[in-house]
Amino acid sequence: MRPRLQNFNALRARSYLTRLPLFTRLIIVAIVALAIASLQSVWNLREWGALIPEEISITNAYRLSTFPLIHLNIIHAILNLAALTPLMERFENEHGTLTSLALFFGPLTSIPAVMYVLIERYVFHVNHGVLGASMWVFTLLAMESIQTYKTNPHFVVGTVHIPTWTTPLIMCMVVRALVPGTSLLGHLCGIAIGYVAGFGYAKLLAPPEWGLRWIENRLNLLKILPHYVSIDKTTYGRFGVLPTTNRPGPSGSAATELLSIDMNPGSRIDCPAFTAGGPQSIRLKPGGSFHLMESCHDASALSLRRDPRILKFPPYLSFLCIAIGVIWLFLLPLNEYSRRTYISENALLPGQVHTYFGGSEQNIFRAYRHEVDDVVDKNNYEINDRLGKILTGVGLKVGRQNYTYHSAGHEYSGQNLYAILQAPRGDATEAIVLVAAWKNVEEQLNRNGVSLALTLVRYFKRWSLWSKDIILVVPPDSKTGTQAWVDAYHDAHNPDLVAPLPLKSGALQGALAIDYPQEQSFKSVHVIYDGPNGQLPNLDLINSIVNIAGGQMGIGASIQKMTEHKGTYPDRLQTMLRGMLNQGLGYAAGAHSSFIPYHVDAVTLQPYGEGWHDEMAMGRLVEGSFRSLNNLLEHLHQSFFFYLLMQTDRFVSIGTYLPSAMLIAANFTIMAISLWVKSGQSPATQKPKEKTSTASVETTQAGRDLFVPLGVVAVCQGLAAVPLYIFNHLPAGLLSPAFAAFSAISAILPFAISRLLTLGTKPTMQHFQLTKSFSLLVLGMCLSTLATLNFSLAFLIGVLSSPLSFVQPVKSLGLRWSLAGLLNVVSPPTVLYAAAQIWDISIADLLKEASFGWNVWGMYTPVVVWCLWWPAWLVGMVNVFGEVTA
Repeated sequence: MRPRLQNFNALRARSYLTRLPLFTRLIIVAIVALAIASLQSVWNLREWGALIPEEISITNAYRLSTFPLIHLNIIHAILNLAALTPLMERFENEHGTLTSLALFFGPLTSIPAVMYVLIERYVFHVNHGVLGASMWVFTLLAMESIQTYKTNPHFVVGTVHIPTWTTPLIMCMVVRALVPGTSLLGHLCGIAIGYVAGFGYAKLLAPPEWGLRWIENRLNLLKILPHYVSIDKTTYGRFGVLPTTNRPGPSGSAATELLSIDMNPGSRIDCPAFTAGGPQSIRLKPGGSFHLMESCHDASALSLRRDPRILKFPPYLSFLCIAIGVIWLFLLPLNEYSRRTYISENALLPGQVHTYFGGSEQNIFRAYRHEVDDVVDKNNYEINDRLGKILTGVGLKVGRQNYTYHSAGHEYSGQNLYAILQAPRGDATEAIVLVAAWKNVEEQLNRNGVSLALTLVRYFKRWSLWSKDIILVVPPDSKTGTQAWVDAYHDAHNPDLVAPLPLKSGALQGALAIDYPQEQSFKSVHVIYDGPNGQLPNLDLINSIVNIAGGQMGIGASIQKMTEHKGTYPDRLQTMLRGMLNQGLGYAAGAHSSFIPYHVDAVTLQPYGEGWHDEMAMGRLVEGSFRSLNNLLEHLHQSFFFYLLMQTDRFVSIGTYLPSAMLIAANFTIMAISLWVKSGQSPATQKPKEKTSTASVETTQAGRDLFVPLGVVAVCQGLAAVPLYIFNHLPAGLLSPAFAAFSAISAILPFAISRLLTLGTKPTMQHFQLTKSFSLLVLGMCLSTLATLNFSLAFLIGVLSSPLSFVQPVKSLGLRWSLAGLLNVVSPPTVLYAAAQIWDISIADLLKEASFGWNVWGMYTPVVVWCLWWPAWLVGMVNVFGEVTA
């Protein structure tokens, strides 16, 4: 049985926004305009118009009417508009435009505002300012609940009968519980005046009827103002009726009327189907008038669903999603959308202990630095022999591990040295790791870092306060050695390439890596926190280190190489974009990165600049951080793992930034669904009818030929395995010529596939629509999933792929090649080559690093680029070169 659309009106569903009455439109425009105006920093609009009890006076009485129009931010305004618009439209259509204007900029706003101010000042003795249209929302909800109560006094939940007039009170409590910062008192004041108006006392608050009548007639408002709603006093009275409006019906009259009705079974009737041509004739079912309403509404639904003009909206909606997604991202650095960092795990107690590292330890550090200098020119094994003797002399258990990796024709082999300090108060079930690689990621000798790590371990050995084992790891480099050690520690290594560890401790609770190659005293500490594939450590670890450095040690801290961060919007934006770029690339940023995939929170500390802090200050920072980690009773879990840092003390959580990537991914899904629907229509129905013609309710359905579109998409996806394999397995010397050859083939391949389709299958427009639909569906689905794992990569790929939503076969040869040129500008090979030029490296080095990340770190960025982005681009190019032959 077909579903019945009993009260469905095709015209109202198709043009809801265009049917909004005048006052409702003005309210929407005012709220949106003020929300946009509040983004500027020259004039504090919120401070000017908010309802602040202590600020209310004779000169500031305008606040009693302005506060509902001003909102905290764009999201606040959008949510209130979504709730307010249908309620305000219903009220205005029932009471008229002038009445709505007088009431909502009069008693329905000022009375609850005065109530709120009096209670705040003289009952609670506080001064909480409020703003936003939610008070209007609850006022209108209260009025509606009273009207509903008169006809339906109760609704039943289980066996409990709940009065319907309590609905706004329940919603008020729910909003207060779910949305922090909302004003319960303000909402209750709005509900109170709503109850008063709902019981019919709005007549006492509204202007006199004769005055409204005189104004309407004198100014002739019904004719000169579009969408103006008036009240016909002589026929209906003032309240509780549907007023007249100056909007014409489909046929030009004020209301749509039935032209003729013949109630004989099987005869034809005319009903207002609201299509382009006006009323439609529909065959009446046997049974007389019983099926009349159902037939009219079913016809309206079918005419709406099959109206080809509906399919013109998805491209605009898709573009709107992209624009809002990008704008959303650039709003994040504002104070209204970011938050100050805070410590969620109370057990950390950062900076609450006194550190003692210093004094005589300075001499120990200098002695170890001489030991390091003596073996600078030695090989990895000789270095480990010397360092092993030092650690054994301290009283630690020492182990070694050999490993070998292969990538891009190169062999990366070495030997890790590590030592375990067993906790006097522990049982070897938990451990903290201190990493001091012999060379950092930039292949600089970590001279002071290794010396400081040896000094710290000797210092830690003297203390009996440790409840967790401390493991010192000295790998030969910051890329392969740490990865081999962490893999083997968790028994996730390849035995053919990586040797197992002879010694182990308990579960790793955290790790700190010291990258200290500079010789002179330093100014601040650079906290490096990016992990492979966009993974991040728990935010509490970063907050603790920043808190200890700045609050206890007086050491400045920075992130993303923003050494001179001033807290301004450009600096925050640059910091955020740098972090997104690092996360999107998925490349490991330091020796700490290998720990993060195993849920071991880790960062690298890198001193920089010229200042007055010496090695002992750096040691005290590490000591304070280890003391905080030693306090943990369980793994860090309370704070965020998904975030964007604007500066060391401001961040944006996943719930705030995720919609931007999701909106961009949604644009692909919207276009895919639109193309699928469009492909099911015959070519005749895809052309809009003339305005004077009568649109038929019965549109022709076209069968879908899925074999060719699925075949094209499958072939393009299969070809993606070729670049993925080649660029991850070729020797480094062949990467540059291979990339040049692949770029040339990639530019020619779409034209070749298109020609083969034209000659072999004679594709129709439906084929190209379905091919693009399937490709965009895969792209949108994968990017939506990827956004929850690696937001930055999903956002970057989504933005670069956004032109694919709008390309289609064109007949003009010049336009076709212009579109092809545009898509080639944002093709994966072009973007990779441009990135190499911007970073001032060769394309061979870029591909070599990507291959290294794939083979050693398990970086999946190459999979996203070659198996998701490139096939989608290839299908888009095939559509551009497509020639419709039938």
